[in-house]
Amino acid sequence: MTIKELYLDALKYETTALVYCIYHLLLEKKIKFDDPIEKLNLKQVDNEKVAKLVKENVLGLNRIGIYSLQMHEGRFVYIFAKNEQEAITHYIKTYKMSPINCTEHSLDMEVIRGKKVITFRDLKKEYEKFPVIVGFFEK
Repeated sequence: MTIKELYLDALKYETTALVYCIYHLLLEKKIKFDDPIEKLNLKQVDNEKVAKLVKENVLGLNRIGIYSLQMHEGRFVYIFAKNEQEAITHYIKTYKMSPINCTEHSLDMEVIRGKKVITFRDLKKEYEKFPVIVGFFEK
């Protein structure tokens, strides 16, 4: 595997810290995209510089997660949001009450939609604006 393949995987799976570490090492010319991943040495990372890149969001990454919020016993709503607080705020704005709890799930979790199985990662591609309610689950 090359640095470029790892970088693209990190982008795909929204591993923001790794993306910015690789980006920083590329800028510093300590690695190249076609290097094998064995050449990646995270001890070479300047954490302050990476923190600045992340804070300034120079790569324009906007992480969106999937959250299940419990409405009442046995009923949950799924919301795509930037973070737990945004999901809860959207829930309260929509339903005029607080959820019982809020849990983040993996975007690779599979759900059944109609007669097909789809991951939340693939489902997320169908939306442009966040936060958004994407479905319900009942036990």
